[in-house]
Amino acid sequence: MTARQHARRKVAAVCRRLAKAYGPVELGERGPVLDELIATILSQNTSDTNSHAAFEELSRRFPDWDAVRRAPVKRIAAAIRRGGLADQKAPRIKTILRAIHRELGELSLEFLRDVPPAEAMEYLTRFDGIGPKTAACVLLFACRKPVLPVDTHMHRVSRRLGLIGPNVDAARAHDELPRLVPPRLVLDFHVGLIRHGRRVCKARNPGCEECPLLDLCDEGPRLLERSRPA
Repeated sequence: MTARQHARRKVAAVCRRLAKAYGPVELGERGPVLDELIATILSQNTSDTNSHAAFEELSRRFPDWDAVRRAPVKRIAAAIRRGGLADQKAPRIKTILRAIHRELGELSLEFLRDVPPAEAMEYLTRFDGIGPKTAACVLLFACRKPVLPVDTHMHRVSRRLGLIGPNVDAARAHDELPRLVPPRLVLDFHVGLIRHGRRVCKARNPGCEECPLLDLCDEGPRLLERSRPA
């Protein structure tokens, strides 16, 4: 068995274990693709609670995305202030909306549902502030495309499991991890590792003693051994 085959088997086992531990991954109805893009921009470097509040306030203050496109940056920033980094995100959002309107003649990204994943990724990442993670989130959750976003939780848990090397940074992880995850498991793997990273496999003081993946993990047994009294 090759190293990649072994890693793919581990990915499948991880998904089964995490589904048993946390329940199946369930998605609600798909919203507009542009809504998901703006929401994902607002989620950058903040909590889900704050980003959701910022999106709701932006939607309350402006009737549609065209109104946001035409609004002064200061008004947009004021609406999304709770989400954090408002002075960076507001001009970013306005610039993206203006570019989409200029290129397509409308404020809609629904065409991305019918575009191959690689082409859709290339389109989204052309915009300043839209990196692989943000683009992948939009394509996975709004378009239901098997594109794997890699956030800090996924990066950390994948390294500890030994799916990627200890020196693989987030940029390389975006290239390496998708090769190990079959399309049918992309959503389960993404959501499962985020759940696990938040609840058990935390950056500091991971709960290895309660981890359902301990026997699949490269680093967990060592961490557990070091935490035991001498």
